[in-house]
Order: sequence, then C-alpha cells, then structure tokens
Amino acid sequence: MPSRFTPILAVATLWAAIVSASAFAQEAEKAPEPKKNDRGPVHLEPPSDDPNYLLMGEFAGPITVAENQYQTLGLQIRPLGENRFEAISYNGGLPGQKDHQGGATRLIGVLANDLLVLSGAPWAVLAQADHCLIIGRGGEKLGRLERIVRRSPTLGAKPPAEAIVLFDGSGVDQFLDGKLSPEMLLMEGATIKPMFQDFDLHLEYRLPYMPGARDQGRGNSGVYLQSRYECQILDSFGDLPVFNGAGSLYRFRAPDLNMSLPPLTWQTYDIRFTAPRWGADGKKLRNARITTWLNGTVVQNDVELPDKTGAGQIEEPNLLPIKLQNHSDPVRFRNIWIIDRGLAHPTPFPVEGNGEVAPPPPAESKPAESKPAEPQPAEAKPAESKPAEPQPSTEQVKS
Repeated sequence: MPSRFTPILAVATLWAAIVSASAFAQEAEKAPEPKKNDRGPVHLEPPSDDPNYLLMGEFAGPITVAENQYQTLGLQIRPLGENRFEAISYNGGLPGQKDHQGGATRLIGVLANDLLVLSGAPWAVLAQADHCLIIGRGGEKLGRLERIVRRSPTLGAKPPAEAIVLFDGSGVDQFLDGKLSPEMLLMEGATIKPMFQDFDLHLEYRLPYMPGARDQGRGNSGVYLQSRYECQILDSFGDLPVFNGAGSLYRFRAPDLNMSLPPLTWQTYDIRFTAPRWGADGKKLRNARITTWLNGTVVQNDVELPDKTGAGQIEEPNLLPIKLQNHSDPVRFRNIWIIDRGLAHPTPFPVEGNGEVAPPPPAESKPAESKPAEPQPAEAKPAESKPAEPQPSTEQVKS
C-alpha cells in the first residue's frame, strides 16, 4: 500500500481498538459488582504481579479544545480490581493545582490486551504507565498527558520547639493500645494519652492498595478529635468529594477539594482544632471550630461544628482523647506531633516539610517534651497557609 495511506490506516486501526475496548468496558459495567464485604487483595507494598497498579496515578497536560485553543486537563486513574478502572478528569489541572477549575467528568474502562481505554467524555483516553493520549471522535490526537507524582508540601514537617512529639518511630509511650508494625510504623487503633483542648496536630499516614474494595471498605481509618469529631481517612483517590470520603468531617461536611493521593503514598493531615466552650450549668456557649489541610491544601476552612460527627462520643464539657480509628484496614502512621495552643506561644502552622522523616532516636530516648520557646511579640499570629504547588514529575509512584 502506498506510504501516504499509512497514517490513515494507523488512525483507523487505533479508532477501531478504541471502539472495541469501549464496548468491552460498557459490557463490563453490566457485570455484577464485587460484594462490599469482599475486600479482595490487600497490599502494603507495591505489588509486582498486578499490571493494573502500574496504570494508577495522576496525569496532566494540554489538549486541543478548538482550532488554536488549548486547555490543561488533569486526570486521576484508579483500579477497581479484575481489570476494571475508573477515572476523573478535571479542567485546568488536578485538584490543588493553580489553574484547577473543577468540571469533573467520570470515565470508566477495562484493561484488554494490555490496552486501557477510558470512555465517558467527548473524547477517549488511551492510558499507559507513563502517559495518556486523548483521542477525538474522528481518531485525531487531541493531546498527551504526562504522569506526574505529587507529594504533600508538609510531608516530613519537623515539630516546632513547643510541639509535643507523640510518635517518631521510637516507641508508643504516648499511646494507649499503640502497636508498632515490623517497619516501626504506628498501626491503626491507637489512642493518644495526653488530652488537649485547643491544638494543632500534624500526622502522616499511608493507605494500603485495595483495588477490589469499595466505598468505606477501601483503606478506612480516621482521626477522632476528642473522640467526638472525625476527620475521615479513606482511599478516595480518583473519586469526587463526598461527605464520608477523605478530608470530610465524617457524615457532616464534604471537603472543598478531594486532595487524596494514590494509596501506598505517604499523605499528610494538618488539623487546627478549637474546642467548644461550656458554662458552669453544662450548657454549651460556643461550638467547636476546625480547619484541616489534606496534603497541604485547605479542605475544611474554619468550619463550625454544632455537634459530634458520625459515631463520635456525645458532646459534654469533659475532655476526651484523640483516637486513630481501627476500621480493620492496615493503615500506617508516622511523624505525629501536636502543639497545645493553650500553653504554646503563637506558632506558624502548618509547617513546611522536606518530604523525608528523620530516623527514630535510640530506643532508650523518650519522646520530646514541650519546652518553652523564647517570648514572641504578642501580636504574632499563625502564618496563613499557602502551600507550595506540587511540581510535576515523570517518576513512577513510590511508597
């Protein structure tokens, strides 16, 4: 065949593959979903025998929307087990990026013969481990999205001078029911011994990779402030913000953005909590308030809490401890510290990190205690949170 027909043949072949795979995806959607109590495989490390895992992640790049008109598109892809996939695309880039506009579109797809095609938008996505091609209805290439790897700007944040170190990998003295994993990480289901009223809390967590699990069965835990108010931890990567998803005040308020990163990635929660105030007659005078940063971006901005959330303990004047929920999923924690705002001088929060965590001190060392800092001007206020925008990278997702 003359060479001038080769591009036409290539496009026709490519589009035929798209149509075939899209039809396969639509048929697969009709198949029964796995049972909600069937979690499937649970991975604490990147699996070496799961090709679906290599396609999970974030992608971004420019696409053509009209002649000489372009826009940035962000895409998050997550596996659902048995070669099924789901994805969310965003106009302007990924949540948390400077030009993110929202405009979320849900796509579905199935891996067939090493080809993942996602459909559900005016265009199709051909996904590979390091990039995605956006293909128009006529088979024309509209753009290429490169894989990027983002890390929270507060990852590895060092505790300020007046912070109380709760967990640095050296032991669980600051916890009730605290257990260490073989990697010297804190396991789910621990209760912090000291109790606090107004505080700033930093912690880092890693979720298991559970592609076959669904909804609340997918890497579930939570931070129960005063055992009453839950900041949800969940594998919500590649999903829309919901009132029981990651970053939510559980079953009370959805996060402003879904800032979840892929499972097996270290993620951060930075939480500023102001407790309710009570009168001597037991009547509440002022509601609790909370601001949370998920992976360095504000997702709950000075929200008032009129009551407990979800399954939290009833509101009363007495203090209760902070709990890291055990929901039967192997969630791991590290680098946990807290600033007691009733004792400490005004301290900037959150704290910028370097992405690394220092090795734990020798076993005989005890967690650092709160030490008074040099007096600061009375008018000093916590710095506003303007976390640095995560920079694109083409490296593969690492735990």
